[in-house]
Amino acid sequence: MDYDLIVIGSGPAGEKGAAQAAYFGKKVALVERGAFCGGAAANTGTLPSKTLRESALHLSGFRKRQLYGAGLAEPPRVEAHMFLRHFRQVRNQERKRIAINMERHNVETYRGTASFVDPHQVQVKHADGSLTLLRSEIILIASGTRPHHPSSFPWHDKRLCESDSILQIRSLPEKLLVIGGGVIGSEYACIFSALGVEVTLVDGRSRLMGFLDAEVSAALEKAMRNMGIELLLGESVDSLESGKHLTAVFGKGGKGSFDAVLAASGRAGNTDGLHLEQIGIEPDKRGLLKVDDHYRTSVPNIYAAGDVIGFPALASTSMEQGRLAMCHAFDLKYKTNLARILPLGIYTIPECSSAGDSEESLREKGIPYVVGKAEYSKNSRGFIIGDKDGFLKLLFRASDMRLMGVHCIGEVATDLVHIGLTALLLEQGADLFIDTCYNYPTLSEMYKYAAYDALGRAQRGEICQGG
Repeated sequence: MDYDLIVIGSGPAGEKGAAQAAYFGKKVALVERGAFCGGAAANTGTLPSKTLRESALHLSGFRKRQLYGAGLAEPPRVEAHMFLRHFRQVRNQERKRIAINMERHNVETYRGTASFVDPHQVQVKHADGSLTLLRSEIILIASGTRPHHPSSFPWHDKRLCESDSILQIRSLPEKLLVIGGGVIGSEYACIFSALGVEVTLVDGRSRLMGFLDAEVSAALEKAMRNMGIELLLGESVDSLESGKHLTAVFGKGGKGSFDAVLAASGRAGNTDGLHLEQIGIEPDKRGLLKVDDHYRTSVPNIYAAGDVIGFPALASTSMEQGRLAMCHAFDLKYKTNLARILPLGIYTIPECSSAGDSEESLREKGIPYVVGKAEYSKNSRGFIIGDKDGFLKLLFRASDMRLMGVHCIGEVATDLVHIGLTALLLEQGADLFIDTCYNYPTLSEMYKYAAYDALGRAQRGEICQGG
């Protein structure tokens, strides 16, 4: 079968890349080895973890406890089937949405495992063992990633989970060990803690998610400890012993027994089995692919996008990468660049989000700057929702008060950040927020008061020096 484009994988990059090409009249084939479309984003990663977070907050009464105080401090008993029900509903809706989107764009979907025959031909092996040979001028690899399995861990023990298998949990453990304090590990630690599980999180670094603004990272650590999460930073798990309980042997000495363990030790590219050696493409040791600025691999007609090319490995950026790759491949005069500033959203409890420079990056660049802050506890909407610890932090270039970075921790931070993101892209300054009239009562008002705070600091000469 001949096509203009073959897409391997139906996650965010594959779906949007296929739809983009098909929208402009290209004949597209999509190969998906799973039973359903959507990749990790729909089935095991982005959407599931965020849905589980909302279910945990609702079922545990966590938000009510924040609002009404200690009277509801003891969380109700939550069973795993209650916890997972909403996730399955949302997952099924997303699967249907993607299937309908592919059908609407006349994308032909093949179920099976793809492997390269040569740079223009892909063989699909179906579940019944039959083979289909597809040919195309352009091929997009959007095969995604899977959880990395440290070889020293006892993976035969079903109480040892990763971000995929945790979704099959049958009962909530009393004590959970999370290995890895990155985005996935921190999010799940918060989810289970909100449900009343005793959570210990181990990470070898000295602070959680060092890519965050240091003040936000410190606030998150404090919030997680206040939830009851035991944070063992600068620590490691040398081995896990399988027995009546799972016993962790820590690098600095000592042991701990747990009912379940979640290993959040990074992810590996789904490139084994593609027979990339047939076409001269060599993945790195984690199975990830190297691409140029147009998402081309070392073979000019073969592109790659999404998690399989590594950082930032976000659903939002993967979608844009898939679109951009196909616009370049078919010379479509439609979309030529990824946004120069990308938002980061972390769905811990509380949420964290940022865009642009941090204080650390401004100091490294030698740019003098002014900080402006507004706290949820001094905002009328913050009173209503009961968030006492969240804050919005804006960073302005001292020379002209142009916005350089926005950082937020608290309720709906991942939505709130977009106001600052738009201002960053438009290269606006403090005056934009001062002159804007925001709805009342809203968290958005904090932008105005953070800008006032920054102007006041600038007037008092409270300028942070770069370098």
